[in-house]
Amino acid sequence: MEFNREEFYMREAISEAKKAERKGEVPIGAVIVVGDEIIARAHNLRETEQSSIAHAEVLAIDQACKKLGSWRLEEAELFVTLEPCPMCAGAIMLSRVKRVIYGATDPKGGCAGTFMNILQDERFNHQSEVKTGILEQECGGMLSEFFRNLRKRKKAEKKTRLETELENQ
Repeated sequence: MEFNREEFYMREAISEAKKAERKGEVPIGAVIVVGDEIIARAHNLRETEQSSIAHAEVLAIDQACKKLGSWRLEEAELFVTLEPCPMCAGAIMLSRVKRVIYGATDPKGGCAGTFMNILQDERFNHQSEVKTGILEQECGGMLSEFFRNLRKRKKAEKKTRLETELENQ
C-alpha cells in the first residue's frame, strides 16, 4: 500500500479531534507540519477554557509560532478536520500558513471556500494553497455523531427536568 502523506497527517488531526470529544468539546483537531515534522498539535478547548478563541487552529498556530520563534509560518502546512471559520481563517492568513488541508466542509461558516474564501482572497497580502476533502467522510461523520448525541442528551435532560417539575407540583 502506498503511503499517503495527507491522509497520515489528517489522521493525526483526527486523533486530536477525538481528544476534544472525550472532553465534551466539539471534535475538531489540527496539526501543523513543517517539512515532514509535526511542530504543533491541538484540539478545540472552547468549553474547557470558556474561551471563544480556543479553536484547534488558533491553538496550534500559537504553539507553532512559539516553537519556531516567529509569527511567520511561511513553510507550514495546517491539517484540520473541519474547514476553518472566519476567525481561524484570519489567523491562518495573518500567520502566513503556506497550505491548508481540511477534511469536512462547513456550509454554515467555512471560510476556506465553502461559505466564503478568506484564505485565497487576493485582496489580502497572503493567500494559502487550500486542499479539501481529505478523509472527509471520517471527519464529517465524527462531527455529525457528536451533534446527534448532544441533541439526544439535551432532549433527555429536558424531559427529566420537565418530569421533575411535574412531580414537584
